[in-house]
Order: sequence, then C-alpha cells, then structure tokens
Amino acid sequence: MARPPLRPALTLRARTAVLVAAAVLVTVAAAAVLESGHWRLYADRHRIELKPRPRRSCPDCRGAGGWWTGGPFPEMEACGCWSERRELRVRLLPVPAWPDEPPF
Repeated sequence: MARPPLRPALTLRARTAVLVAAAVLVTVAAAAVLESGHWRLYADRHRIELKPRPRRSCPDCRGAGGWWTGGPFPEMEACGCWSERRELRVRLLPVPAWPDEPPF
C-alpha cells in the first residue's frame, strides 16, 4: 500500500500563521465594536455575558451611570443610558450544584 505524501512543514506553519493573524484581527475588531457600542464582555466556562456600560457622552449622568437622590436615605438612581438596555447572556456549561452536606 502506498502512503499519501506528508504535508511539508512550511505549509503547516504558513496555515498556522494565517490562522493566528486572523484570530488577532477578529479580536481587535470585536474589542473596537464592544468599546464603540458601550458593552462590557465577561466570559468564563459557564457563560458569556454582554452588559451595557454608561456612555461618557450622556448629558444626564456624564458617564457616572447615575446620580444620588436627596433625602434622609439617599439612593443611587440608575441612568437610562445603560439601565434600560438589555443584557445578553449565553449559558455554556451548567454550574455545578452546591452539595447538601458540608465537606467534612
């Protein structure tokens, strides 16, 4: 039986270099889109989340995300520039259940 010829190492290295360069370009583009859209990205093995961030150009909060209300018990009131936007979440792996009994 004749074996198929092996790929030269140069071709495999060139393909790897192109894939790494493409991954870097996609990462830079995604970071630019997230920054311009005022989103915060969080990712771990259980979920990927996109959360809205306050806009620096907002005339109401000026990028602080809200303001303090007056009175004897002041509270932070969230600005609509980020609080009224949807939060996007993709679940990846289920979070393990907490055990009913202590570990000892």
